Amino acid sequence: MSNNHYDVIVIGTGAGGATIANKLAVAGKKILILERGDFLPREKDNWSSPAVHGDKKYQTKEVWRDADGKEFNPQQHYYVGGNTKVYGAALFRMREKDFGETLHHEGISPAWELSYAELEPYYAAAEQLYGVRGNRGEDPTEPWSSADYLYPAVSHEPRIKQLAEDFAAQGLTPFHVPLGIMRDNDNLFSKCIRCDTCDGYSCLVQAKADAEVVAINPVLGYPNVTLLTNALVTNLETNPTGSEVTAVNVERNGDQLKYTADVFVVSCGAINSAALLLRSANDKHPRGLANSSDLVGRHLMKHNNSIMLAVSRCEVNTVYQKTLGVNDFYFASDAWEYPMGSISFVGGVDGATLAAHAPSIVPEFTLEMMARRSLAFWLMSEDLPDPNNRITLAEDGSIILSYRENNTQAHERLKEKTKELMNHQRKCDVHGSSCHIGVFASNIHVSQKIPAAGVAHQNGTLRFGSDAQTSVLNLNCRTHDVKNLYVVDGSFFPSSSALNPGLTIMANALRVGEHLFASM
Repeated sequence: MSNNHYDVIVIGTGAGGATIANKLAVAGKKILILERGDFLPREKDNWSSPAVHGDKKYQTKEVWRDADGKEFNPQQHYYVGGNTKVYGAALFRMREKDFGETLHHEGISPAWELSYAELEPYYAAAEQLYGVRGNRGEDPTEPWSSADYLYPAVSHEPRIKQLAEDFAAQGLTPFHVPLGIMRDNDNLFSKCIRCDTCDGYSCLVQAKADAEVVAINPVLGYPNVTLLTNALVTNLETNPTGSEVTAVNVERNGDQLKYTADVFVVSCGAINSAALLLRSANDKHPRGLANSSDLVGRHLMKHNNSIMLAVSRCEVNTVYQKTLGVNDFYFASDAWEYPMGSISFVGGVDGATLAAHAPSIVPEFTLEMMARRSLAFWLMSEDLPDPNNRITLAEDGSIILSYRENNTQAHERLKEKTKELMNHQRKCDVHGSSCHIGVFASNIHVSQKIPAAGVAHQNGTLRFGSDAQTSVLNLNCRTHDVKNLYVVDGSFFPSSSALNPGLTIMANALRVGEHLFASM
């Protein structure tokens, strides 16, 4: 067993696991990184809409169930880099007010016991590590920062630029979305070609700042780092008193393996991390490892998300739409006394993408025509922590996801506000056309709520706090019950905000990594 002992074992290579592994590897710790998947292959299908959205080629075939027992395939991607392999790379800081208590229409978003000021240096470090591009001072809700972005924001295409100007003419303050993509002056990585296959796709030219490209690949040559792919951790073992984890049990290529370490870091994603602790129940932890509070798996949040297509009379002809954001309704505003959420874009859609979600009776050529005339908005509103929204296990050990939507009126208002804004646009002057882009043909606004399977923004299942009765993790993201077990994915969130959680997960991983290095 001596050859299988490490300073730290990191389970998972997504935004949290890869980032903390990178931090500790540079510091010289002997690290074993365990990833249940393999490297995502670089191939033409990376950019194929029929393969990605139609066949769901890169999505797990694993079966989960909802609270009613209905089976579904979650939108999970088990590869080195985790779900960041297919994320849209919008890397926002949470707003400073998000760390305090916020009143919503349907309840209260609780305060964090970690302040924005305490996390801010790690936000800055994460932005540097992941090469985030943006312009400080444009977003009216943007929190203060100690450092500028490494690179300026990705520029708008003509139609998006016109839309930003029209929003501004309506009294809004549109801004350039902070993005983790490699463009000019990046010497270490490939360069983004501004394609329309970003959200939901792996980047064939590796120009997306995903966790594999940015955090894992640079340390693979280190003598103190070992990465095992296709290594599924089945459970964690503890010492007889249950006070420490002593080993992980792994299934790999048909073999049963065991590895030991001084410290164990779980970063499987909020849902799978909770499931792993539940599967690791033993005599000292009968309800699941580190679950004396009975909160493991509870308070699942994943945002209220919708994609809305605003369909024009003429072709829009944008390729990379994801550069524009609007946060004027993020908090209470003149439009409503409660927060609604954020407005931004997906990278692009085509007919094959729409066909994967439209009724089969709709001809594909109709969907292709619609896609060419559409702007694809991404609307995001905060959902609230509910202890009954949770992860449990079926008798066979598979995951049961019980989730009932909440704070939905805020999201419905955000959709209506977006329609209203889009119906007050000027005539198209981008392509020399006389068509009116603002008043859409028959006022067509097609929206689809992201279903239960859409768990890209999962968080909250192992919330952190100082009280062991009301939280699973302490403020350094170590479990209250087990002194050498840490969790660094989105599990620790006590509230979800209404922004992509990726950068907050990365920043927190750097914070916990610094704590671990100082304490070892």
